[in-house]
Formats: sequence, C-alpha cells, structure tokens
Amino acid sequence: MPSVDYRTLAGDVLEKVGGEANVASLTHCATRLRFRLKDVAKADKAGVERLPGVITVMEAGGQFQVVIGNNVPIVYAEIGQISKLTADGAEGGGEEKGNLLNRFISLVSSIFTPILWPLAGAGLLKAFLAMATTFSWLDATSTTYTILNAAADGLFTFLPIFLAVNAAKRFKTNQFTSMAIAAALCYPSMVALASATTPVTFFGLPVVMVTYTSSVIPIIVSVWLQSYLEKFLNKVLPHWLRNFTTPLLVLLIMVPLTLLTVGPVTSYAASALSNGIAWLFTTVPWLAGALMGGFWQVFVLFGLHWGFVPFMVNDYATIGYSLMAGPLPAAVLAQAAATLAVLFKTKNVNLKELAGPSALSGFVAGITEPAIYGVNLRLKKPFYYAIAGGVVGGAIAAAGGSASSAFVFPSLLGLSAYMQHGSFALQLIGTGVAVAIAFTLTMVLGFDDLPNEDAARAELIPAGPGATELAAPVSGAVVQLADVNDKVFASGALGKGIGIVPSNGQVYAPFAGTVVSAFPTGHAFGIKSAEGVEALIHIGIDTVQLNGKGFATTITQGQTVEAGDLLATVDLDAVKAAGYDPTTIVVVTNTAQFAAVLPAECHQVTHGDTAIVIER
Repeated sequence: MPSVDYRTLAGDVLEKVGGEANVASLTHCATRLRFRLKDVAKADKAGVERLPGVITVMEAGGQFQVVIGNNVPIVYAEIGQISKLTADGAEGGGEEKGNLLNRFISLVSSIFTPILWPLAGAGLLKAFLAMATTFSWLDATSTTYTILNAAADGLFTFLPIFLAVNAAKRFKTNQFTSMAIAAALCYPSMVALASATTPVTFFGLPVVMVTYTSSVIPIIVSVWLQSYLEKFLNKVLPHWLRNFTTPLLVLLIMVPLTLLTVGPVTSYAASALSNGIAWLFTTVPWLAGALMGGFWQVFVLFGLHWGFVPFMVNDYATIGYSLMAGPLPAAVLAQAAATLAVLFKTKNVNLKELAGPSALSGFVAGITEPAIYGVNLRLKKPFYYAIAGGVVGGAIAAAGGSASSAFVFPSLLGLSAYMQHGSFALQLIGTGVAVAIAFTLTMVLGFDDLPNEDAARAELIPAGPGATELAAPVSGAVVQLADVNDKVFASGALGKGIGIVPSNGQVYAPFAGTVVSAFPTGHAFGIKSAEGVEALIHIGIDTVQLNGKGFATTITQGQTVEAGDLLATVDLDAVKAAGYDPTTIVVVTNTAQFAAVLPAECHQVTHGDTAIVIER
C-alpha cells in the first residue's frame, strides 16, 4: 500500500468536514475519527471518502465517522497539532443532538475511547495470568503473580477514577474534583463497608452499600450531577471564596449523595439489565448466541456496539464474567476469515493489498472495521457469509455457556479470556465453525469482484515493427493529459494519452481488439489490439461514484470489437448535474513497451479521428 502523509490527511479531512468552525467535538475510537458537526450539510462526504488513507465514512449515532483503521490515533494527533480540537476541547464541546440512543452512544464512546486500548491491554494480561495459573505455569501465591496481577487488575479496580477524568471532560466540570469523588468510592475503608455485617448509616440515614471498585455507571452519573452543582456554586459564591469552597461543598454533597442514592439506584438498574440478558443466555442460550453472533458486526458497522460496553464492564465487576461476550469471537473472526478468502480469490490488485492486513488485524487484534468497510461490505456477499458464520458459531459458543472473564477484544489472542467460564471446547468449536463457514462460502460461492483498473497493464506484449494510430473514442475538445482534473492520470502513471471534453454521449472503440475489462458501472473499458496495444478509456472523473447511473453499455468483457464500434452511451447532463467532470480520458497503459506514444496536435476531434500515434 502507498504511504500516507498523515499531516496532509488530517488537514484534508478537517477541510472537507467543513473546517474547524464546523466541528462541535472530535473524538476517536480504535479505527474511526468521530466528528460531531454543527452542520452536516457542509461536510463533503464523498470528498472525504476519496482521500488516501480513508477507508469509508459512516453517519451513525449522531456522528460523522471517518474510518481510518489502526492508524487513527496518528491522524487524530495530527488534527490536534493543526487545530484547537485538542482532547480537552474535543471531548466536551457542543450540546448533544438526536434521539436518546444516539446521545447515549456518543456519551459512552467519548468516555471510554481514551482508555480503550489500556483497558484491552490490561484485560489481555488478566487473561494470560488466568491461563498461566490454570496450567500451573505460575503459582498464584507467589510474589511474581502478585506483582503481575496488580499490573493487570489495577486499572479495573480503580476504573471509576479513570472514568471520572473522561466524564469530567465530557460534562465540562473540574476533573480533579471528579477524581476525588471516585477515589472516595474506592477508598479501602469504603470497600470494607460493602461487606460489613452491621448497618451502615450517615447521620442516621441508612446507606445501602454496593461495591464501587470496577463500577461504571455510578461515577458517570455522579460526575454529571457534579457538573450542575459546580456551575451553581460558581455562580452564587463570591470569586474570592469559590476556589476552595466549591470543591469542598461538591465533595461534601456528592460523596454522601452518591452513597445514599446514585450508587444503589444505578448499580441495581445496571444489574437488573445484566440479569435480564443473563436470563436470555441461560434460558435460550443458542438463540441469544445466534443473535449476538449475527448482529455484532452490524452493531459495529453503525457504532452501536458502544452501547453494550458499560454492561459488559459491569458484569466483570459484579459477577466476574460476561455472557454477552461469549459469541463475539465467532462474529469477529468470521469477518476476518471472509476477508482472508477475498485475499486468495480476488483478482483486483488493490483489494488484495487491503485484504491482507485487514484480515490480520481481525484475527490478531479483533479490529474488523478495515475488513468490513474496506473489503467485505464493498463486495457485500463476504459480509453476509461472515454474518452466517457468526450466527452458527455464536449459537454453539453460547450453548456451552461461554463467557469472557476480562475485557478483551475478541481475537485469537483474546481467546485465553474465555477459559474460565463455560465450555472452552465449545467456544473453540463455535469459533472454528464460524471461521470455516465464512471462509468456505466466500471461496466456493464467491462474489462479484471489483474490476481492476490496472488490468489492461497486466500482460506485457513485445512490440512489433511499424506504427499504430489510435482513434478518438469521443467527439469534443482535446485536453492535454497533464491538465485533466485527476492526479493519477495527469501524472502519466497509467500511461500516456489525452483527455477529451465530449460534445455528445456516444463512446466508440479507438481500434479493433478484445475488451479485456468492462466495468459494471459502464464508466471505463480496457481494450487490447492484436498487435499488443493496450488502451484504457475512462469516461469522466470519479464517475465510478455514480454506480452506473446515466451510463448504458453495449459490450461485455471478452467481446471482440472493431474500430468505431459503439461501447457506451452516457447522459452527459446527468453526469454534470451530479457534479462530476465528464472529460473522457484515453491512455496507452503499456506505454513503456513502445518507442513513443505521441498525442495528436489538435484542439478538436470527431470520434474516429487520429488522436494518438504509437511508434514501435
């Protein structure tokens, strides 16, 4: 894959979303830049998608999501260097819009995103330690284990403090006061009170104690309430008093309030929802697994998977495992397997280059966005085959009661987190079946492959003596190739040739030969002559985006044509109305095989006139 200048990409993305002034907030997750835009109409979605380094663009969850892949932190950091959209400003700016679901997804993603990778890394270390003690590789009573366990479990134990920082940024309140509230909830003597046998009271009021270490919802709600209390206090207190009095009063009010109301209510609500999901997994486990395994990647597609994260983390904190996570390896690895099959089966060079690292990312790291957006969803059928694999594999894993004991990305490395609960054998079988189904269906049933724009250059034919004339495929005004509005063609990277601004919509064969490529969208054709001349006729700039709208072809791939045969008819008015340049480009793609490829020196041509002279 060509290298990407991330500073340039950052600037281009920012420009095409409407500029810094149009961005209400910016965060990022494992693979996406997540913009909340003030006016979505100002964003050039198609322009962003065309940028080198961008996989696709999704609008979901109230966000304009630019999918970059594993290098998204680099692009995010570069945007921070060239704008004021820093972490502090980006994660808290702007009022939320949209329905409650969109607002909830946006809230959760902004709070969890900054600690996502440390959370996944610590979870994987916990899984490895569990595996090490299970197989007696490490003594759980040793000091070595104690040290490693502290490294793995520290983040989870004090998770409320980490979440308090991000929640404070989100709700625009003092993050150190928020941390102090969270620290009070995790304070050793407070933890001890949760298991006390005597009643706990606060000035005579009964306190229902719950465990706050590793909890999620209580601290988020507490910080949200803190933001309103803090604003009120800063408004009513005199400036000479508020600096120390505001934190004093916030702590004095919020810690007891959380213990008396917020903590018990939110903890019980989260537990009730988790218990409801657990009921489905224990009552009809195969159905729950099939649904979760089948729809998980659809949730990822729209960014809705964030809605499950707080409840999974709550499960880890309360019962030590999450049944919801049981079907996920099947869903994720099935997508990776379908992508691997595309790597073996596609003839498209660019798709091969993308499928390889995308499949590896899915298998090893559990990151499937590059595979989904860059490969499977573009081809459609592999995405569906992977869903089928996820349904069957997820049902098998859930039927065995499989659950993860730590927060990990579902991947080959993360499978060690599934050894402690349920049948690990059925987890492996379910995951293996999902991989086999997705890979086999993609290989056997296949898909509609993307046309290879470089197909006309794939085979090099030795040139013979003499010269060949290549006729103009359309009538119109001649444009020098270097002046066409496409950097790839203008650079000559695809060969020498000319551009013609067409005066009508008829496109003809420039010489006799075999149609070696005919794009389904009707916007481009590759023809090879018996003498070995290979030409590409490309109708319009970026007109592939029209998906065939306004194009009617009269020939098919493999067909033999004569010079002057009609190749296609194009509705030029429709192309222009859609905002695309209709300039038709004709290039000799195996230019290097000839002594010279010379564009005719003329300003106007009629189809059939000599446009290019090829000397051998």
